[in-house]
Amino acid sequence: MAFDTSLNPHAGSFPLTTWGLVANAKDPDSPLARRALAELCEAYWYPLYAYMRRSGETPERAEDLIQGFFAHILARDFFKDVEPSKGKFRSFLLSSLSNFVNNHRDWEKRTKRGGKVRHIPLDYRDAEGRYVNEVTHGATPERLYERRWALTVLNRVLEELERELVVASKGPLFEKLKSSLTAGSKMGGYSEIGEQLGMSEKAVKQEAYRIRKRYRELVREEIGRTVADPKLVDQEIAD
Repeated sequence: MAFDTSLNPHAGSFPLTTWGLVANAKDPDSPLARRALAELCEAYWYPLYAYMRRSGETPERAEDLIQGFFAHILARDFFKDVEPSKGKFRSFLLSSLSNFVNNHRDWEKRTKRGGKVRHIPLDYRDAEGRYVNEVTHGATPERLYERRWALTVLNRVLEELERELVVASKGPLFEKLKSSLTAGSKMGGYSEIGEQLGMSEKAVKQEAYRIRKRYRELVREEIGRTVADPKLVDQEIAD
């Protein structure tokens, strides 16, 4: 996918699922695994919801299918044979959802016969509003899913960058400069920012350069956690 590191990351604040997280999820009896699975659900529910809606499902059925899919993941040793060598995790997850949807009737029959189903407390209240506001321009369900995944990554990166700068007592500076990291924005206005924060224009410009550099580093790191081979990072950014 074309991975524009200036994309506006307003994708909701939730942690990114990684291959390392999946490794933790392989032990269904582990508290760490349960927490990892909860993070997985929080990270991917909206991109999957957008995919289902774009595929023609109603809002209600999309919600039901996503809930059922995650319950399916939690109800069995789903990740036992999943390894990073099998490719990109987001592709694996989407393929797994498609298989689940195709076999959804069988799954419903099993649960109606007494199978236990774990309900995932996902907040769907603004899901449809977010979907309606999507700029799809005829995008396929797969393309929309890819875009939402990319925005999830960038949102995670922006949150991590903010945490770092707050710890470094640079939170106010981050607030002034973060818009320059999003789509359609340019670095500038250093003099005005400097006046507001009691800094020289030169100092603001230097900090802006460092922040943008760190942002790009974090993007690479975050993408690296979701691919099997570090060499694929550049390909992910360029595709």
